[in-house]
Amino acid sequence: MTAEHLRRRTFAIISHPDAGKTTLTEKLLLYGGAIHTAGAVKARRGAQKAATSDWMDLEKKRGISITSSVLQFEYGGIRYNLLDTPGHQDFSEDTYRTLTAADCAIMLIDAAKGVEAQTKKLFHVCRMRGTPIVTFVNKLDRPARDAFALMSEIEETLGMKTVPRTWPIGSGDLFKGVYDLDGKSVLTFDRTAKNASRVPMQMRGLDDPQIDAIAGSELAQSLRDEVELLTGAGDSFDLSAFLKGDISPVFFGSALTNFGVEPFLEAFKDICPAPGPRETSGGHVEPGEDRFTSFVFKVQANMDPNHRDRIAFMRICSGKFESGMRVWHYRLGKEIRLARAEQLFAQERQTIHEAWAGDVVGLHDPGLFRIGDTLSTGGPVTFDSVPRFSPEHFARATLLDPMKRKQMQKGVDELAEEGTVQLFFQPGREKDPIMGVVGQLQFEVLAYRLEHEYGAKVALDRLPFGYARWVEGATSCAELESRRIPLAVTDIDGHPVALMQSEWDVRRLERDNESWKFLETAPMGSGFAKREA
Repeated sequence: MTAEHLRRRTFAIISHPDAGKTTLTEKLLLYGGAIHTAGAVKARRGAQKAATSDWMDLEKKRGISITSSVLQFEYGGIRYNLLDTPGHQDFSEDTYRTLTAADCAIMLIDAAKGVEAQTKKLFHVCRMRGTPIVTFVNKLDRPARDAFALMSEIEETLGMKTVPRTWPIGSGDLFKGVYDLDGKSVLTFDRTAKNASRVPMQMRGLDDPQIDAIAGSELAQSLRDEVELLTGAGDSFDLSAFLKGDISPVFFGSALTNFGVEPFLEAFKDICPAPGPRETSGGHVEPGEDRFTSFVFKVQANMDPNHRDRIAFMRICSGKFESGMRVWHYRLGKEIRLARAEQLFAQERQTIHEAWAGDVVGLHDPGLFRIGDTLSTGGPVTFDSVPRFSPEHFARATLLDPMKRKQMQKGVDELAEEGTVQLFFQPGREKDPIMGVVGQLQFEVLAYRLEHEYGAKVALDRLPFGYARWVEGATSCAELESRRIPLAVTDIDGHPVALMQSEWDVRRLERDNESWKFLETAPMGSGFAKREA
């Protein structure tokens, strides 16, 4: 086996909405050579095609990311798989699942707002998984809070030590560049037209009188005083502590103006971890071993409106993928052939014939794959399950045109398989499932996609439930109903689930049924039963 996996890096970007995640993603692609001007994808055959990671029409209309994208670029001899995730909290479940495929995360923070609510949630998901976190403090081109105060807030709010790797020189109109604490040099930048290309960068010593001319004597002296404090009292960066998740290196910059992006990417190249071992049901697998193992962390229908296809995003954990190879599908309990695979750049695609541990590839899905599926050679194996989170909003769909029932059923089933919505079935009303989502905006996406992708226009009738718990110990809805459960249903795998209106209901049921466990998450990966029309 070759060492191709050693030059792979797979990471995700997490942030609160409006922290600049899409802009930073674009600038990483710019510096990685995947695009040559901001907002333009350099197509394989040389034609210029406009594209971004937010490819769905609804995303473009709302100006937010609501699905995860997979983007590849190379920088400094390293091949990166960038997992761009939704920033909006209503789509956090998609982000949680995507993080299972990442070996590292970039936590993006607005320099004026500090640590925000969604940042905290995503940070804790990373910590639970032991994912190393790099912090990028963004938007220094606008008035920002004190850098020391931001570092303290990160440490106090998130409970993790921070170690600055670069330091800002001013903010807003006075933002001139950053100080590289490792290289002990001042990095200043020139603005370019519309910030659409790489910016020229100059490197100087801290005592260079040109710093005073560029930043002004007051700001230059403040920088020198702060650097003296940091080098005298601050901690040095420890790579092993970072990989354990004990510390987060902090970088400052402005993705909009490109100031600080290049030194960040240079440092990230050296600290972002290569693919590591993964735990399975039979021990752990090493990325460099010959055996092929992988898991599906996302399924997306209708990425190509012209073909109405489905793509299953597969993270390779060990071995080598080869087009046409035969693998064992753990959930289905049979061998299948992986005929077609692609690497994707937003809506742009390229057929590939081989890939390695750490890579993320898209498999054409004829209905074989679900989130959490494990594929392997050398016999069955399964990884830790990709979690299914407890919905907080529920509704039933009313079809506005009764002649479109089959289209609606197909759409609901396919969107459930890709994780857009969860389905729950009430005894006696199996053909009229309850739909559950983590965030209310997901219902808007559901209705939009049912109408525009499947031709089934629906109205959503909201239900008065706010809590769902998988009940470990119960075997049927009838058993749940006998214990005064407000509404007893089953999920798509037949597991009993209790729907409740209030936290008081949850506490009462836990108190009255001590032999049962009420779980907020359920594993994904068992069979999905297709319903009859």
